[in-house]
Amino acid sequence: MAAEPGLLSGRLALGWLIGGEWRFHPARFLTTAIAIAVGVALGFAVHLVNGSALASFDGAVRGVNGAAELSVTATSPLGIDERLYPQVLQGAGVADASPVVRLDARIGGNRLTLLGLDVIRAAAVTPSLVGIPPQGPASSSDGVFDESSLFLSRTALERSRLAIGDRVTVTANGRNVPLRVVGTLPAAEADAAIGVIDIAAAQWRFERIGRIDRIDLSLSNRRTAEEALAQLLPADAILSTAQARGAQGSALSRAYRVNLDMLALVALLTGGFLVYSAQSLSVARRQRAFALLRTLGMPRRAVVAAVVVEGVVIGIVGGATGLAAGYGLAWSALHWFGGDLGAGYFGGTAARIVFQPAAAAGFFALGLIAAVLGSAVPARAAARAAPAAALKNAGDVLDPRRAVAWWPAAVLLAAGGGAALLPATGGLPLFGFLGMALMLAGGVAGVPWFARSLLAPLARRRGGSVPAMLAIRHLHGAPGEAATALCGIVASTALMIAMATMVTSFRGAVDTWLGQVLGADLYLRANAGASFDPATRAHLAATPGVDRLAFSRQLPLTIAADRPPISLIARPERGGRDPLLVLVERTSSLPASALPVWVSEPAQRLYGWDPGETIILPIAGRTRFTVAGVWRDYGRQAGAVLVDEADYQRLTGDTGRDEVSATLQPGSDATAVGKAMTARLPGALRGQVDVTQPAVLRRLALTLFDRSFAVTYLLEAVAILVGLAGVAATMSAQTIAREREFGMLRHLGLTRGQLGAMLATEGAVVGLTGALAGIGLGLVLAQVLIHVINPQSFNWTMTTRVPLGTLFGVAAALTGASAATAVLAGRRATATGAVQSVREDW
Repeated sequence: MAAEPGLLSGRLALGWLIGGEWRFHPARFLTTAIAIAVGVALGFAVHLVNGSALASFDGAVRGVNGAAELSVTATSPLGIDERLYPQVLQGAGVADASPVVRLDARIGGNRLTLLGLDVIRAAAVTPSLVGIPPQGPASSSDGVFDESSLFLSRTALERSRLAIGDRVTVTANGRNVPLRVVGTLPAAEADAAIGVIDIAAAQWRFERIGRIDRIDLSLSNRRTAEEALAQLLPADAILSTAQARGAQGSALSRAYRVNLDMLALVALLTGGFLVYSAQSLSVARRQRAFALLRTLGMPRRAVVAAVVVEGVVIGIVGGATGLAAGYGLAWSALHWFGGDLGAGYFGGTAARIVFQPAAAAGFFALGLIAAVLGSAVPARAAARAAPAAALKNAGDVLDPRRAVAWWPAAVLLAAGGGAALLPATGGLPLFGFLGMALMLAGGVAGVPWFARSLLAPLARRRGGSVPAMLAIRHLHGAPGEAATALCGIVASTALMIAMATMVTSFRGAVDTWLGQVLGADLYLRANAGASFDPATRAHLAATPGVDRLAFSRQLPLTIAADRPPISLIARPERGGRDPLLVLVERTSSLPASALPVWVSEPAQRLYGWDPGETIILPIAGRTRFTVAGVWRDYGRQAGAVLVDEADYQRLTGDTGRDEVSATLQPGSDATAVGKAMTARLPGALRGQVDVTQPAVLRRLALTLFDRSFAVTYLLEAVAILVGLAGVAATMSAQTIAREREFGMLRHLGLTRGQLGAMLATEGAVVGLTGALAGIGLGLVLAQVLIHVINPQSFNWTMTTRVPLGTLFGVAAALTGASAATAVLAGRRATATGAVQSVREDW
């Protein structure tokens, strides 16, 4: 019998307090559940898209590389000497080897990877890359050795809309070669477009005589083979494993993926603040009910449990809804934006959605935790209140005469700033995101002090309209209510302002940089491995209307097997002949015998190459260069090095160039000159060269930038919606809870119109205060994004550019939305008669 009162009180708490609250205020629970659902949906969708894209990309890489245990790979598209192949084949621990020629090719407008294989060797080492002729009476295995035979993967067949037996023209390395499709490839997992021909035909017909790009290996003893090959390989070759190739592909987009995951989690954290805001107001409104139950014998833990159960239900509903919505968002994102969400990391790879049960459970748990914590904090505050005092006071729990503590917010902000200054972990800005989370918590914790400090001068003023005076003094006298209402607003506004400032700064920096580097009138670029030989360059230079031409060569250069290749750029640079190079650092002097190299800012951060330092690059062996300067480059995240074209040609013997920048004579028509230059190209090269003007390149670059940040814009929009939802929920709850107060003011002579004006003023002040706090906190968080997270993630630096229009727009929107919501909610609260409103006080 002793347990019955506790059991009865528990049932009362769950049945009356929770059930009754849900029946009479369903919008509040719906809003909080939606906030959790939005955070879970965004996080789960981003994670699903990233995981699905990476799985598809990894499958495509495995398809192109076959199932070789180990590969010897060229460090650049210039390839390696084929005489290395017999030496590798005879190496200790090597059971068999298959030489490969790899070319970037096109069939019409469709790209594919063209492999030249020794079929006999490949059958033993990488059988998935050996073509299968069609079955039938007329089929013959001799087709695999025919120099005109082409085998295509299913993806390549589908994209090119070809069938077995079709004749096609394949463009690669500046050559157009007619081939016939004779079969398919058995690699069903290959999502990328792949074509396979005989290696002799690839070398002869695409002018790769004496050069190969890869040697795939089958091993008898891996450790022995790796040790032996490390001593054997020349500087222009590197050992590569399947794990290293996977890491290389993952590294391309890892920072982008982690940033999106973290931003999505911050959106979930914002949803948790909204739950806290709504639950705090709900608890404050039911303070007397809790006090009555405490007086009747309910223990403190039962009060906490009752509110936490509400949070659990909110978390379950929001989490389950978020997972379903997240899966739908992921499917839509893969369908419309691709696996890279528009960022260009997985171009050419068709990603299919892959459900991840562990991730689903993780994000559901995070949503549940956010909802529970958002409910537990106000529940504990309600449980600690003395029952006798709470029965007489349903107002704010803070004494307006008592100073609001500022030190918790200062400690959190300082801790966040200290965490943000820590270096990256594993190349990821994990401490930067931790710093942002601490700063966000500190900013929210400082809202009561900020609101009190902001309203204190207004509260001391004498005179003015009665509604305005009542509104200001109510907010100043109830800082806890104001702070609770502001939590969700400040968190969501700060997140949105931080992202908006970062994107504005990044886009402005890229736009300025493009204006600096795009100084020519026309640009020509050769595709599919084509290049401009010396004779072609002389023809182009003689085009009427051309003042001068600058030719350059750009190749990927592998420094480490598990890192994405850097870009090797060769163009005129010695003696400052390239005025478009935007240098951010330079060495004071170079030795006369030194070979200069200019490294991009990302390359400096990734490899630690500082001005004046001597570095070794795998160009024509292991060549020593001296870093002459560091240049700004927003186009190559993996880094780039620039060498003078004369030094490059002397070292490599490569006379080809694949890019041309043309400065025209005054009065020349760029379009006409571009057509004239195209007409001077050899017939085989004419269809492989793109001619563009700087305005087009600039517009294309900014379009790609906007696509890559499309998800960030979505997160900004969600943050605004969450903030406005928080405004609506908190202002509505506060207004409805003050019905008796409005009745008393009506007794004292205020009209309904004056009450409406008072509520509009309160809403506007709350919205403006939240906007100011959120904007200030957001600008601080933006500095972490711009100066910590962005450099540690993408290796780019930039200056802060404040989006003033966005700041004013957000402040106006929140102020107006808060005022409108307060007035609309006040109509219901003031519609009741004055006598009936105060009946509980009689």
